[in-house]
Amino acid sequence: MANDPYKTGMFQENPYYAKSDLTGRLAVVLQGRYETRGLQLITQPSRCICKNQVHELIASDEAGIKPGSTVDRIAYVGFVEIEQGGVIISGDEVLYNDTPIGRIAGFDETHMPNHYNIVLKVAERRTGVELNLEPGGRITIRQVKG
Repeated sequence: MANDPYKTGMFQENPYYAKSDLTGRLAVVLQGRYETRGLQLITQPSRCICKNQVHELIASDEAGIKPGSTVDRIAYVGFVEIEQGGVIISGDEVLYNDTPIGRIAGFDETHMPNHYNIVLKVAERRTGVELNLEPGGRITIRQVKG
């Protein structure tokens, strides 16, 4: 069995030099929040996301969340339908109609193979309703350099 390079610490530097943006449209706007959700972020900091898949966006303002973390304080944002697939990486910026709404913290596989819970690090935990999101709004996930 091959060793997972993320679990074994093989990478001494970020292997993701450059990548294209992932884009989609908001399919569902969500409301609701929990204080003890218990999401288990996987160790791997990246996921390949295919065109036409639908995945859930969840916001958290917990300090220090990253791949491998348990996340309790969450707000539901929405479901996004992917129009241009690609690779999403922890630290990527997520925009709604060109307005930043958070950064990728990691991925929870609770509902796989149906969908990923894509957890966003945010300064203020707000639901999709509180963010005034609307179905059909453009979602862009892009790499942040530097």
